[in-house]
Amino acid sequence: MTKKKSILIICGGGPAPGINAVIGTVAKIFLKDGYRVIGLHEGFKGIFSEHPKIKEFDFPHADRIFSRGGSTLIMSRFKPGNEKLNTTLFSKNNVKLLVSIGGDDTASTANRITGYLKKENIPISNIHVPKTIDNDLPLPDRNPTFGFHSAKDEGVRIGTTTYEDARTSENWFVMSTMGRSAGHLALGIAASCHFPMMVIPEMFNKTSITFDKVVRLIISSMVKRKIENINYGVALISEGVFHIMPESEIKHCGINFTYDDHGHPELGNVSKSHIFNMLVQRQLKELDIHIKSRPVELGYELRCCRPIGFDLTLCTLLGLGVKKLYDEGLSGCIVTANSRGEVSPLFLTDLQDKDGKIAPRLVDIDSEFIRLCFQNLHYLEEKDYERASPYLDNPSDYDFNKILNKG
Repeated sequence: MTKKKSILIICGGGPAPGINAVIGTVAKIFLKDGYRVIGLHEGFKGIFSEHPKIKEFDFPHADRIFSRGGSTLIMSRFKPGNEKLNTTLFSKNNVKLLVSIGGDDTASTANRITGYLKKENIPISNIHVPKTIDNDLPLPDRNPTFGFHSAKDEGVRIGTTTYEDARTSENWFVMSTMGRSAGHLALGIAASCHFPMMVIPEMFNKTSITFDKVVRLIISSMVKRKIENINYGVALISEGVFHIMPESEIKHCGINFTYDDHGHPELGNVSKSHIFNMLVQRQLKELDIHIKSRPVELGYELRCCRPIGFDLTLCTLLGLGVKKLYDEGLSGCIVTANSRGEVSPLFLTDLQDKDGKIAPRLVDIDSEFIRLCFQNLHYLEEKDYERASPYLDNPSDYDFNKILNKG
């Protein structure tokens, strides 16, 4: 008797709203076609473990998890080194397809694993579902990655409440949100909440970034509102600002970081909003400007919220797209869907540069959308110098355009 064919699902990296929708859809559509569906806990760590933790899927479980936040499969950022691949996992379970869910690192690792298995005479297909709340994977037609819109929606919910608190209490909040290399999430939240100031890494395309410049942008907004007799506000900074900050800046900013084995500051161990709020308060004290501000960190609470309708639809389409591409005999590809709901494969080689790296999709800082969003911010310009002079000896140092070297 021939052993039942199966598919194996793994998740890599951090959570994003909609993972369960992808898993549930993939499981149901393959179960319907007679396949056994198994999930692997702890991502690639499970593949390199002698005792992998396996989850067997049936229709009731797949159907139950569909709209839930988080992931029914435990996630891990494990990256294989010299560990021995557990080939028995694939041969014993008659795995015909590895479905990987994650970012580009997860996709490339899955490709390498299936390549190795082929050499071991265990040929299986691999189809990858792209995931990141950062929205920085360069998908065709600037289509969003799943999880982004749900994370943004949750961020807007928290941001709107925070802004109401600022208005009610007449104070400021310095907020930070996720986004390692691109400011899509911070931009979406700040624009939707009508925050008077946002700082994203792409804004520094014409000047080097320093803590001082970020602080002056925030104070520019504070003083602008003060002279307009608006005594509250929220300034939102993308954590990506930290990741493009020169190491010399980080070492001399006055913050006591912990450092990894390579001597790099462990940014994940600190609250970015706390750091920027402290630096802003220090500068305000030197300027003798009395504005109270408090830090708010938008971090892990965005990753496991319930997916909104947009992501439920997108994740359903991507899950069904996995089956479509597999039935077409494709492997080693990423499943994508355009605005018309058409599914197509995308290969890593289509995204990689000559060195094999994938450049992140950044916010188009010169787009009309961004120019309009900047108009909705509050910051000092040359016309405000006279009114700002009671608070600032040199208002031009806090001119938004001059700080960013645009004017």
